[in-house]
Amino acid sequence: MQQLIIDGGKTLSGTIKINGAKNSAVALLPAAILAENTATLYEIPPITDIDVLIDIIELLNSECIQEENKIVIKNDNLKNVTIPQELSQKLRASYYFMGALLAKFNHVEIYFPGGCNFGSRQIDFHLKGFESLGASVTILEDGKYVIDAQELKGADIYLDFPSVGATINLILAATKAKGKTVLNNAAKEPEIINVVNFLNSMGAKIIGAGTSTITIIGVDKLNDGFSEVIPDRIEAGTYIIAGALIGDNLKIENIIPQHISSLLTKLKEMNIPYKLEEDSITISKAHNIKPTNITTLVYPGFPTDLAQPITVLLSQAAGISIIEETIYKKRMGHVAYLNKMGCHIEINDNIEKITGPTNLIGTEVEASDLRAGATLFLAALIADGKTVIRNVEYILRGYANIVNKLSNVGAKIYLEEI
Repeated sequence: MQQLIIDGGKTLSGTIKINGAKNSAVALLPAAILAENTATLYEIPPITDIDVLIDIIELLNSECIQEENKIVIKNDNLKNVTIPQELSQKLRASYYFMGALLAKFNHVEIYFPGGCNFGSRQIDFHLKGFESLGASVTILEDGKYVIDAQELKGADIYLDFPSVGATINLILAATKAKGKTVLNNAAKEPEIINVVNFLNSMGAKIIGAGTSTITIIGVDKLNDGFSEVIPDRIEAGTYIIAGALIGDNLKIENIIPQHISSLLTKLKEMNIPYKLEEDSITISKAHNIKPTNITTLVYPGFPTDLAQPITVLLSQAAGISIIEETIYKKRMGHVAYLNKMGCHIEINDNIEKITGPTNLIGTEVEASDLRAGATLFLAALIADGKTVIRNVEYILRGYANIVNKLSNVGAKIYLEEI
């Protein structure tokens, strides 16, 4: 067990380079087992979720060769075995092995996925889609899912909600289904395009990624493939917020500006200046921050994963700001701890009312999920005194080399064993 210690008030100056996107990488690795022989992935971020996925791939008897900036997956001896609860419950993205193994073997056995806990996060959209492709789904009393198909057949599928996870999982399952599959009301996130480009490099026939209608023509097999993970837009957004809070020409590089356009729009509304270049942004501590209202939406709307971190920035605005969370229920685990540090935040259902500006004081807090943890380390960076963040394992799931990255730009931060 570890905890994160931050002495606040240290100006951040220098450059932070963004890693590959967590939400792409955790789908690309399960997709890699669809390659007939070898798949190569570049810019996989060194986060704990990746370690778990590699453990699952190796359990399936594939070989993972890790080099400095890439992972090579060799599937020559791939076999289909049950993915046990002790692995599946460690992260939400373990469910991508449902679609991948179903496509590969027409059969998969896996326990209910884990991950961050912020309300009900059922996988009904995934299961309904698998059934549309011809699979049967059995859920055992111990939480084990058995998904089986004599043959997968293409189908027209409508998603009741444009879920990223369901969109990717059904794409994986449909890659080798007989005939044509059309996903309607599909999610449009950049991570989906990243996964589809990877599958197409293997010989899949998929068009429409990035739109609400994705068409998959099934193929008999998928050959070797490769992909480079796109930059992590949520990591980028988090450090951009850090720059607006306490930066001095803090440069965030390896970004795709289009992917963070909703955040940049809100920064302009809040009177926060920045310098945007082709693949980087430079930002300093903002003064005279204006309040604003934010509603989380599916891409290209404001991302739910940045709604928690931006709460800290809104706490420094002069006036009342509102955040309405529409994607996940009960994603408010950060609020009590921010209020403990000095914020003035009221909750009504899934709406936060933030009154600022407020001075924050370092104290002991706990991360309740990944992005709540990011919110707390942002608050700690501007707080007076020392902040101790427990449950730091959540943060390490999504922010690679966080101590080194922040230390290198001037933060006083370290991990402590407990």
